[in-house]
Amino acid sequence: PALVVESQEQAIEVILNDTLKPGMALVIRYEGPKGGPGMQEMLYPTSFVKGKGIGKQVAMLTDGRYSGGSSGLAIGHIAPEAANKGPIALIKNGDIINIDIPNRTVNVELTDEQLEQRRIELEAGDGYVAHRDRKVSQALKAYAAFARSADKGATRDPELINKLSGLA
Repeated sequence: PALVVESQEQAIEVILNDTLKPGMALVIRYEGPKGGPGMQEMLYPTSFVKGKGIGKQVAMLTDGRYSGGSSGLAIGHIAPEAANKGPIALIKNGDIINIDIPNRTVNVELTDEQLEQRRIELEAGDGYVAHRDRKVSQALKAYAAFARSADKGATRDPELINKLSGLA
């Protein structure tokens, strides 16, 4: 079952206060290129899970990134990210996440109809957009406005830049 948090900070909180239990999948969203902004490294959550002794008993999924120092079942760079209304934005607490490592798949046990209803709610503004008090520089705000998805390198989107500057 999923335990959904909206930031790395919330992830640390649920790990340290023992809300995250063995057998759960911790979904850390709004940490991708736009949502972070800038793809924070999730080393703290993986370190705290390991320190709690549950590193081999939980899964962690994020639209952020992991470093080579992370261990355990840590799935990162999920794209499209939550800030782009990707599927990770549609997951709710208690949803069942199926992870099949040999076949390299991650799926949530929801019907297409359930996912579509959640997408409608998200796009209507009743969704799960992160609201947090994170200090972000002007440079990172500009990056977030033009960032491409992690699967496209998390680089600035030249097409979007050209379109907005009138060069397209």
